[in-house]
Amino acid sequence: MRTYQETHPWITFQVDLREASYKLWMLIGEAQSKCDHVAGVPLLPSVAESLHQVFLAKGVLATTAIEGNTLTEEEVLRRLEGKLDLPPSKQYLGQEIDNIVEACNLIANQIFTDESIELRVDDIKEYNRLVLKNLPLNEDVVPGEFRKHSVLVGRYRGAPAEDCEYLLQKFCEWLNNEFDRPGAEKVAFGILKAIVAHIYIARIHPFGDGNGRTARLIEFKILLSVGVPTTAAHLLSNHYNLTRSEYYRQLDQAHRSGGYILQFIEYALQGFIDGLKEQIKTIKQQQLQVHWINYIHDRFRDEDSLANIRRRRLVIDLSEQVKPVPTSKLRHISPRIAETYAGKTDKTMIRDINHLIAMGLVERTRGGVRAKPEIMLAFLPRIRPSD
Repeated sequence: MRTYQETHPWITFQVDLREASYKLWMLIGEAQSKCDHVAGVPLLPSVAESLHQVFLAKGVLATTAIEGNTLTEEEVLRRLEGKLDLPPSKQYLGQEIDNIVEACNLIANQIFTDESIELRVDDIKEYNRLVLKNLPLNEDVVPGEFRKHSVLVGRYRGAPAEDCEYLLQKFCEWLNNEFDRPGAEKVAFGILKAIVAHIYIARIHPFGDGNGRTARLIEFKILLSVGVPTTAAHLLSNHYNLTRSEYYRQLDQAHRSGGYILQFIEYALQGFIDGLKEQIKTIKQQQLQVHWINYIHDRFRDEDSLANIRRRRLVIDLSEQVKPVPTSKLRHISPRIAETYAGKTDKTMIRDINHLIAMGLVERTRGGVRAKPEIMLAFLPRIRPSD
């Protein structure tokens, strides 16, 4: 009989999915489907890189912000680019970001170079070491080493210190065998595995500091290992940060429920799916833009006069403008258009705009002239409007 069995009887390394609601199973199916969608759509290189950087920044910020990091998403992006200088009093905030980025890169390299994707105790200790690297810590905290003292997190007391190593070894053995599913179910059960892993690290609380960040890195590794796209592998961390008070409430309820964690799983899955929907919206916007440009070229097929080349360039560059552009400023929307209309009169510009309006590619509004990429929506399959 170990101490934790008396003090923490809910640490059983079991998840009884027979009690799962229909909603939970629907969420898991939807999460897998949307992951497949995100993974299977080719993106323009610039869009792919932007999507990767933005959601990396969101994930890294979320992982640290939950623990009190006050940098903004814009500052984290600049830090990723090596362009953020911080005063000495805030250096530790940048170090926290650097540590999570280093750990994420390590994990990604392990996954994508065909190293073992099983979770090991030494891996978890290394993640904690990286999380706490070069940060100011209490004297009783050693990065990457199990704590030797009792910890209290809110109203929850972590597992007995003398059992942490044993529990973590049992935790790894359980995760590596219990949730593995081949083929079509791999991603679905991998997402479930990642969420459950997070809960159990929070329950055991094996380290003196950095347990939450370590748990979120474990989630990241598990999600990547089952084929979740890199942009989506940070979404759980982002969800926890965006709903921080609910996150702590759900964790507390999972701890105090005597082992019932299905409600936390539903909460995490819903946030994961909401994040995927945001990414799919971005992907759809990019696809619409690509098809719109192709449509413009198709409308000007075999129309290679100088006037039509000029008009084609105008509508393409106008499509990149967020707001309508006053006619007087149209020739300045891009260097290419400025060069194209150099030496041309305003009458030429107005004549070209009228021609594009007649083609249905642009329109005049109160704020100026705008392109009409939304006409591509007419080519989508028809569906009955929602009530």
